Amino acid sequence: MKSKIMYWLPRVLTIIFILFMGMFSLDVFEGNDSLGNKMLGFLMHNIPVLIIIVILIIAWRNEIIGGVLLMLAALTGSYFYHSFTGNPWSLVVLAPFFCTGILFVIHKLLYPENKKG
Repeated sequence: MKSKIMYWLPRVLTIIFILFMGMFSLDVFEGNDSLGNKMLGFLMHNIPVLIIIVILIIAWRNEIIGGVLLMLAALTGSYFYHSFTGNPWSLVVLAPFFCTGILFVIHKLLYPENKKG
């Protein structure tokens, strides 16, 4: 039972955090821009979301590599958004990905023989 919880917890949390990040891109549909500009803005806002989705797919197949990539993505994002020098609220979005990366690695280390929990 613990193995199944440890298997699904980082996956479900990562999906929830991806949806949370994607929610911020919906603000591009306000305003008077053309539909093309709104769609371009929507795509630009969702580039980090798409990167995290690709990392989640990798993590689903290889937990160690995916977990490390999630942690690196969170650290890179915190550097890019100046989380530690001027924008500490960006950690609200980035820290969960670091934590789920740790959970992926912990699951693989605790249950190395299980493929699907």
